[in-house]
Amino acid sequence: MKDNNDLRPLGKTEIYISVLGLGAWQWGDRIIWSYGRNYGENDVRQAFEASVAAGINWVDTAEMYGMGQSERLLGRFIAESSAQVIIATKFAPLPWRLSHQSLHRALQSSLRRLQMKAVDLYQIHFPRSPVSIENWAEALAEVVQEGMARAVGVSNFDERQMRRAYSILAKHGIPLASNQVAYSLLNRKVEFNGLLDACRELNVTLIAYSPLAQGVLTGKYTPDRPAPGVRGSMYHRSYLARAQPVIQRLREIGEVHGGKTPAQVALNWVICKGAVAIPGAKNARQAQENAGALGWRLTAEEVAALDEVSNEFSSGRQ
Repeated sequence: MKDNNDLRPLGKTEIYISVLGLGAWQWGDRIIWSYGRNYGENDVRQAFEASVAAGINWVDTAEMYGMGQSERLLGRFIAESSAQVIIATKFAPLPWRLSHQSLHRALQSSLRRLQMKAVDLYQIHFPRSPVSIENWAEALAEVVQEGMARAVGVSNFDERQMRRAYSILAKHGIPLASNQVAYSLLNRKVEFNGLLDACRELNVTLIAYSPLAQGVLTGKYTPDRPAPGVRGSMYHRSYLARAQPVIQRLREIGEVHGGKTPAQVALNWVICKGAVAIPGAKNARQAQENAGALGWRLTAEEVAALDEVSNEFSSGRQ
C-alpha cells in the first residue's frame, strides 16, 4: 500500500481491509450494467488484477449480482491468482426464505461459486423480510461459530435495525463488523439520520456502496449526455444539471492535488468521512482510476468545501 492509513480494521475484528474495496455488482449484471454487451469476463478479470496490483485487498459481491455470476467470476479469478484477497458476500432474505437453514444453504451455495471453504465477511443484504432481524442475526452468529464466515455484517440497515442486529450478535460475543449503505457526495443521508455517528460509536465499519453515485461523480455524464439504460432514468437530465457544481468543485480540488480526477477526489472524501468505499470497476482503466484515491488525503478545508457545495443533496437522494 502507498500509505499505512490505507488499511483499517473491519469493525472490531482482526481483519484489515484497504480503505477502498472493489465492488463487483457490475460483474454479470445485464439489467443495470449491461454485462456482456460492451464488456465481459476478460474485462472484469483485468479490473480484478489491476485492483489487487494497486493495493486493494478485498472484493464485495453478493449472490444476487448477476444471479450468482459475480461470485462465479470472482471464484475463478481468485483461483487463478496468488494474491491473498478478502472476500465479502451477501445473503438476500427473500420472502420465501424463512429459516436459519435458508441462510446456511445460501452461504453454502455462495462458497461453492466462490470456490472457498469460508468467506471473510457475510452480510444480510437488506432488512426487508417476514423474518425478524433478530432471527437473521442469530443465523449469522451460527455461521461464524461453524467456521463458515470469519465476520458478519449487514447492508441497508438504518440505525435502529443495526443496533438490533448488533445486540443479538453481542450476546454471542460476536461483533457486528459492518453496515453497507449508499453513501456519496450526492447521497449524504447517513450523516444526518444518525447512522454514521452510530457506526463510530459501536465501532462498526460503514461500507459505502455507490460512492460515485453510479458514475455521476466521475463527470462523464452531463445533462446532454446522460447514462445509458436504466441509470439514465434514475439520474435524469435535471438531476445531472444540479450535480454539475459538485463535479466542478471536485475538478478544482483535484487540480490542487496534482491532477486527481473527480472520481478520485469523491472517493477520497468518503474515506475522510471515516467510511470505506467499494466503487465498481468494469475494466482495468476504471480500477486504476479508482485506486488513484489511495495514498493521499484531502484537507479538512477541502472536505468542508465539498460538504458545502453538495448540501443540496444532503436529504439523501442518490
